[in-house]
Amino acid sequence: MDLDDLLASRLRALRQAQGLTLEQLAARSGVSRSMVSLIERQETSPTAAVLHKLAQALGQSLSELFREPEDRADPSPLARRAEQPLWQDPASGYRRRQLSPPAATAALSLVEVEFPAGQTVAFDPTPGAAPGQQQLWLLAGRLQVTVDGQPWPLQAGDCLAMSTGRATVFHNPGRQTARYLLALADVPPSPRRP
Repeated sequence: MDLDDLLASRLRALRQAQGLTLEQLAARSGVSRSMVSLIERQETSPTAAVLHKLAQALGQSLSELFREPEDRADPSPLARRAEQPLWQDPASGYRRRQLSPPAATAALSLVEVEFPAGQTVAFDPTPGAAPGQQQLWLLAGRLQVTVDGQPWPLQAGDCLAMSTGRATVFHNPGRQTARYLLALADVPPSPRRP
């Protein structure tokens, strides 16, 4: 399945499964009704920020939007590179590859990101979102991640742990593409962490 087809059908199926009209999803997400409709009909490519808003309004993570529904009774635990969904943000050019196989538990998801030099992507906080954790391991380049106003400059090899659903800005201040692995887990934060 083409990734644009997958996103359009997943959004439509999730919206309909929750009994939401286009207007109701628009109100919940802050994304206009016409934009939701255009995305579902594959007449436009949504940005990462728009996809994030829609996913959160539907009670899903971005990774869950990119997860193909598994039709077989015995799904494969292997995701070959050629079969991993790859999506590019039309605004920033950042590329997101869903590494986890469809058979993997929804509680853990691995994502590979290539983030172009000089680009920025901001995700609004998500009030009422299910608690989750993510860790970003920077493999190459430089990246500045700002979480709730706290900047974290990262160099290759650094790993940053953060809660999901918070105001987060990703910025590549370097001259080369930054590449990182993102591990997402739908679990509440440990009591030891702030």
